[in-house]
Amino acid sequence: MTEKPTNITANKKTREFTIQWDDGHVSIYPFGLLRAACPCASCRGGHENMRPEPDPEVFELPMAETPATRISNVKAVGSYALTIVWEDGHDYGIYNWHYLRALCPCEEDRAKYGK
Repeated sequence: MTEKPTNITANKKTREFTIQWDDGHVSIYPFGLLRAACPCASCRGGHENMRPEPDPEVFELPMAETPATRISNVKAVGSYALTIVWEDGHDYGIYNWHYLRALCPCEEDRAKYGK
């Protein structure tokens, strides 16, 4: 699958990150889920734990509202990914389009990508 977003918004009031995809699907991510699923090597526990999809456990992790779960900025990484800058300064995760689509919490995408 060659997932590509057509629109991306981050709503700091509702603490939701929304992506509209080129296939018409809309993914809505709580900020806490994005942080729990940070794809950087440090958050994943080392390079040996890097995979193209998020760990299924991230959907169960509670993430309180703290600077670690508040988005400060979002930066494009080429035409294939985003880096999220968190208020606690963490900005190492590169969320590529496939990873973000696999992280969609909706039932349809959980059945397609999830465990």
